[in-house]
Amino acid sequence: QSLGLPITDEQIQEMEANLDNIDFKMAAEEEKKLRHDVMAHVHTFAHCCPKAAAIIHLGATSCYVGDNTDLIVLRDGFNLLLPKLARVISRLADFAEKYADLPTLGFTHYQPAQLTTVGKRCCLWIQDLCMDLQKLERARDDLRFRGVKGTTGTQASFLQLFEGDHSKVEELDRLVTAKAGFKRAYIVTGQTYSRKVDIEVLSVLASLGASIHKICTDIRLLANLKEIEEPFEKDQIGSSAMPYKRNPMRSERCCSLARHLMTLILDPLQTASVQWFERTLDDSANRRVCLAEAFLTADIILSTLQNISEGLVVYPKVIERRIRQELPFMATENIIMAMVKAGGNRQDCHEKIRVLSQQAAAVVKQEGGDNDLIARVRADPYFSPIHGRLESLLDPSSFTGRAPQQVAKFLKEEVQPALMPYQSKMGGKIELAL
Repeated sequence: QSLGLPITDEQIQEMEANLDNIDFKMAAEEEKKLRHDVMAHVHTFAHCCPKAAAIIHLGATSCYVGDNTDLIVLRDGFNLLLPKLARVISRLADFAEKYADLPTLGFTHYQPAQLTTVGKRCCLWIQDLCMDLQKLERARDDLRFRGVKGTTGTQASFLQLFEGDHSKVEELDRLVTAKAGFKRAYIVTGQTYSRKVDIEVLSVLASLGASIHKICTDIRLLANLKEIEEPFEKDQIGSSAMPYKRNPMRSERCCSLARHLMTLILDPLQTASVQWFERTLDDSANRRVCLAEAFLTADIILSTLQNISEGLVVYPKVIERRIRQELPFMATENIIMAMVKAGGNRQDCHEKIRVLSQQAAAVVKQEGGDNDLIARVRADPYFSPIHGRLESLLDPSSFTGRAPQQVAKFLKEEVQPALMPYQSKMGGKIELAL
C-alpha cells in the first residue's frame, strides 16, 4: 500500500483483526483437499477476511511464507539457546575458580600424566563452550532474510505488480526484511533460500553437541575414579539390582542426546547437495524434522548440563590418594636434580632411582600394594643428603605449573567478556524432572 498498490486501510485492518483467528479444523480440511499447506491457510485466512481475500498472498509464493518464517524461527531459536549456553559457562566458571588450585592427576591416553588442577581441567571444557558461544552468535548474525523474491527468485511477479518499477520492488524487499527484524536479505535466491544456510546452522549445533559429549564423558570417567560426581539425589536409585550404584545418568543422557544432535548435520548436507536448479520439494519434510530436532535437542542437553554443573561434587581425599600413588614416579626427576645440587653424580643417581622405581612398580602391579618408592628412597643412605627435602619435593602444588594462574587469566580475559551480553539472564537454577 505504501508503495502505491490499490490496497485499502479497511483490508489491512481486517487482516490485522484476524491474525489470531485461525480455524485449524478448516485449514486441515483445506489441506486434505488441496494437498498444499500454505494454500490451505491462505484459503482459511481469506475465509476470515472476505474484504481482503483478493490481495492475500498477492505476487507471493509458498516459500515467501515458509522460508521467511523458517529464518525467523532459526534466529529466535539461537536467541533462546545462547543465554542457556552462557549460563552453563557461568556455572562452570564458578566451579573452575573454586578449584583453581586443587591439584589432580592429569591423564594423557587415559594414562597417568603430569599433574594439573581440577579448575584448569574445567577450563578446557569452558574453552570449548566459549568457542560454541561465539559460533552460535556468528551463525545467528550471519542469517539473512529471504525477503520478497517470487517463485524462482527473479521478483518477476512483483515487477509486474509495480509495472516495471525496479526501485519499488527493491524498496518492498527492504521494507519486509526490516519489518521481520533482519538487517539484510539475500540478494539472490531460487524459490528457496540456499540450503547451505541450514548446513551452517546445524553445523554449529552439532559442534556444540561434540563439546557437551566430551565434557560429560570426562565427568563419567571421573565418576568411575570417584573423584568428581554429578548431582545424586537423596532418594535416587542408581541400579534396580545393585543398591550401591551411583550411575552418572545425567551425563549419560547428555552423551546420548549429543550423539543424536551430531548426526543431524548429515540431513542438511545431503539436502543441499540434491537441490535441483531453483528448488525441489524433497527438502521440505526432512527440514521439518531435522531443524526442529536440532534446536530442541540442543536445548535439553544445555538444561541438563546446567543442572550437572550446578551440583558437581568433588572428593579431594580421593584425588589426593590417587596423586600419592603416582607422584613418587613423577618426582624422580626432581629427586635427581636435588641430588646433583647436593653434590651427587647424575648418572649414578639415575640408576639408583631406576632400580628403586622398578621395585616399587612391582609392589603396585604384582602385589597390589601401595607405591613405596619414597620409603625406599628414605631407607637408602645414598639419598641421605636430600632426606630432609623429600616432603617439599613431593608437594603436589609444585607439579601443577601455572595452572592456577592460567585459570585466573582465562576467566578474566576470555570468559567474563564473552558472558557480558548475557549478565541479566544468568540467574535461576535448573531442577530436572527426570
